[in-house]
Amino acid sequence: MQVHKYDVVIVGAGGAGMRAAIESGQRARTAVLTKLYPTRSHTGAAQGGMCAALANVEEDNWEWHTFDTVKGGDYLVDQDAAEVMAKEAIDAVLDLEKMGLPFNRTPEGRIDQRRFGGHTRDHGKAPVRRSCYAADRTGHMILQTLYQNCVKHNVEFFNEYYVLDMLTVDEEFTVDGVTRIRKRVAGVVSYDLATGELHVFQAKSVVFATGGVGKVYKTTSNAHTLTGDGMGIAFRRGIPLEDMEFFQFHPTGLAGLGILLSEAARGEGAILRNSEGERFMERYAPTIKDLAPRDIVARSMANEVREGRGAGPNKDYVLLDLTHLEPAHIDAKLPDITEFARTYLGVEPYTEPVPVFPTAHYAMGGIPTNIKAEVLQHNDTVVPGLYAAGEVACVSVHGSNRLGTNSLLDINVFGKRAGIAAAEYAVTAEFVEIPDNPLVETERLLDTMRSSEGGERVAQIRQELQDIMDANVQVFRTEQTLKEALEVIDKLEERYTRVTVQDKGKRFNLDLLEAVELGFLLDMAKVMTAAALHRQESRGGHFREDYPERDDENFMTHSMAYKDPSATETSGVRLETKPVVFTRYQPMERKY
Repeated sequence: MQVHKYDVVIVGAGGAGMRAAIESGQRARTAVLTKLYPTRSHTGAAQGGMCAALANVEEDNWEWHTFDTVKGGDYLVDQDAAEVMAKEAIDAVLDLEKMGLPFNRTPEGRIDQRRFGGHTRDHGKAPVRRSCYAADRTGHMILQTLYQNCVKHNVEFFNEYYVLDMLTVDEEFTVDGVTRIRKRVAGVVSYDLATGELHVFQAKSVVFATGGVGKVYKTTSNAHTLTGDGMGIAFRRGIPLEDMEFFQFHPTGLAGLGILLSEAARGEGAILRNSEGERFMERYAPTIKDLAPRDIVARSMANEVREGRGAGPNKDYVLLDLTHLEPAHIDAKLPDITEFARTYLGVEPYTEPVPVFPTAHYAMGGIPTNIKAEVLQHNDTVVPGLYAAGEVACVSVHGSNRLGTNSLLDINVFGKRAGIAAAEYAVTAEFVEIPDNPLVETERLLDTMRSSEGGERVAQIRQELQDIMDANVQVFRTEQTLKEALEVIDKLEERYTRVTVQDKGKRFNLDLLEAVELGFLLDMAKVMTAAALHRQESRGGHFREDYPERDDENFMTHSMAYKDPSATETSGVRLETKPVVFTRYQPMERKY
């Protein structure tokens, strides 16, 4: 067994992980473990921009940004966290600029800004230009800039090291005279892809920044690697997951493929049309039309198709129309988007509308944290030494629906906070003794899969999982569809115990690791479905056709999902609740 000792270990090298590494690497000995080479992380796929109330182009302020975030999340946003994010957004953008990020510029040389869905001025009266961008490659530019600065600060990377488990110990602590038990982090177990060997990384602080779980769906904008590893590891170790029923379906995925066309297209003036050529968003959101929040636009598109106004031979998509925009403007502001349309659909955006339909895009839920990025074991119990940031975490700044461009902001604001907090904790903390036989569970998992002759194939189970999630847990949901999905997932889990990998070797065994990732996907699909079944209302990205109204009296709470084999009615997932944090904005009807 190889053991490495670091003050801070960061799991994941996307935007949140590397932003944390820049901060912790200057304060403590830091290692970054990543299953991908850092610049291939999924942050690089983000296109549209990163929002901040810079007021470079139009009047704006951070309070309007906070209000839009709270309203966009259908009032399930923790308002203290939203205020932190909106206030610190300005410095977050300027930090990146000083690191060398090449933002688009106004003629006066300032950072340019464009409109994005749900971002308004004067509390919803008109769209505002708040998104700072680098053409339609903003995430790519952020990822490259952060990596260069990690290299500058001599951050140590362990590339293609898959973290498969977290090491914790239970400790007693006293609150108001009552003795309670909480977990404390000791390190992580990782698998070196090149050698097949397991490594223990002992750490005073661990930061999870492992991204999302979009591959539970078949039609998704997410990369093949987004399998919910970090969420799954925490869940298996007794840490709850918050608000997992809320999953965002981005309105403009390429029809049938899910490849993303950024909301930046609509920010630059593109229009959604149905088969009759109608600009249908005028009926659903008359004030800001195509720039309504994503959950509203996605449902509107799906509804147009369901009511027979879809385009194409099967009437199963709508059209994104850029033909009224100047080609030079499209080339300057949206070069990747137009190239995607040409490459994958053979459509010329200058002269033809592009077929689009909602695609699974972003998990609003995740590992619960406070505004310091500290992970919470219960509603108010911090897990000492454990932090999370980015899509794997739930602060909650996105509530039930994330506004476009708030994700790149989230990873920078809370990635920075996680890195600082983890390093400051590590400076004074002692190493926790590694538990006896720290590799036993991981070795058992890998050996079972290598030796299994059960005959079940990873790809087949994954396909059936994605099919049922696409069919039953997508934009529209009901009690019946959700219960059917849980039944299917239970059967797939039973089959998963007999899964067989073809590659029995150790070196670069991706066959084996895809089998491990499938286990995380099954866990997360079950949590998402059980949480959706529990929330008998419609809010943000979660729309129950059997409960179509928002129910503030019974469900103005965060859902907390715990692994509990005794919860047989929900397939081993126990659901509890946590109150939403309010500061200044009271819930009201959500209109645009």
